[in-house]
Amino acid sequence: MAPLVPSQEELDRRRIVDINAETVTNIPSTDFPGHWPGESHEWSLDKFRDNFRVEFHQNKQFESAFSLIGLDAAIANAFRRIVMAEVPSLAIEFVFVHNNTSVIQDEVLAQRLGLIPLKGSVEGLNWMRWFKKANDDEPGSGSDPSDYNTVVLRLDVECTKNPHASRDEQDPRKLYKHAHVYAKDITFHPVGRQEQYFTGDGAIQPVNPDILIAKMRPGQKIEMELHCIKGIGADHAKFSPVATASYRLMPDIKILRPILGEDAKKFAKCFPKGVIALEPVTIEEAAQRDTEYYGRTGELKAVVRDPFNDTVSRECLRHEEFQGKVKLGRLRDHFIFNIESTGQLDSDVLFLESVKVLKLKCARWKRGLTDLMR
Repeated sequence: MAPLVPSQEELDRRRIVDINAETVTNIPSTDFPGHWPGESHEWSLDKFRDNFRVEFHQNKQFESAFSLIGLDAAIANAFRRIVMAEVPSLAIEFVFVHNNTSVIQDEVLAQRLGLIPLKGSVEGLNWMRWFKKANDDEPGSGSDPSDYNTVVLRLDVECTKNPHASRDEQDPRKLYKHAHVYAKDITFHPVGRQEQYFTGDGAIQPVNPDILIAKMRPGQKIEMELHCIKGIGADHAKFSPVATASYRLMPDIKILRPILGEDAKKFAKCFPKGVIALEPVTIEEAAQRDTEYYGRTGELKAVVRDPFNDTVSRECLRHEEFQGKVKLGRLRDHFIFNIESTGQLDSDVLFLESVKVLKLKCARWKRGLTDLMR
């Protein structure tokens, strides 16, 4: 028996996950051979190359949004998890407290410092090697601090009275010097080859200089040495180079029957602004006797303008007047990514770094298979 050749309408239907009032249907994946009778869906490089597309919606230093089209959910989720947990970045790991007479305890202050996002020369960060921590059972098993695995920062701040402050001044930031300790008070002290890689704007520094660390009063002092190392988010969230990395499926909205007049206005309010537009019924549409547009020239009708901004709230499915007139869904192979960088790497570069990590994982896995076959 000859294999069934599906129509384009059937192929389009298979791409859509149906969103109903209370349920989600048509969720099985088509990425497995033989899932549909008479067809084969095994993965091929040529097919992937022809169908895969990337579309950018926003590309800023700290935030980017783009679509990956023609991709499997497992691969898209792998990129998301790698961005959050396996792309290396720099953070404060060891805090040596020489003097702390502020009201914040040493361990609390150290934890606050560790969560401050840092930035520096990307070339220098790639040059740095991993710092191996010592095992409790083997005290000498860890790495020794060096220029290629440890960055040294210092926080030396003392609060004193401002002799030039007005007698009636009430603002402590004007009454005293260093009443508020900010991230900009952290200084970078390069050693060895770090002076070549971390220079000028590429020096290691906090991404946001106005992060408040502590508040002090005259006589209080903070003197600390901070050691930064490379790490990944899987070890601690402070090493994660993103504030958030998420994706959603592209919404699909189909108006099955005309929605006119006041119903059209109500229908548009069920969606975020810009998703549904109101347009007048044209003369050509009103002249068709077999449609609900007949004789309603100029009356407003609802049309789908931009489904990208829809949040799929299902609000329209809760109203009786729209029953059978609209169908909601999501495209199963259209992933809209949103990546917010903490500042160490640009948001669009982070995704490329996740691709590199996945390639290394695949190469390692391939070598392992090769060794098993020997």
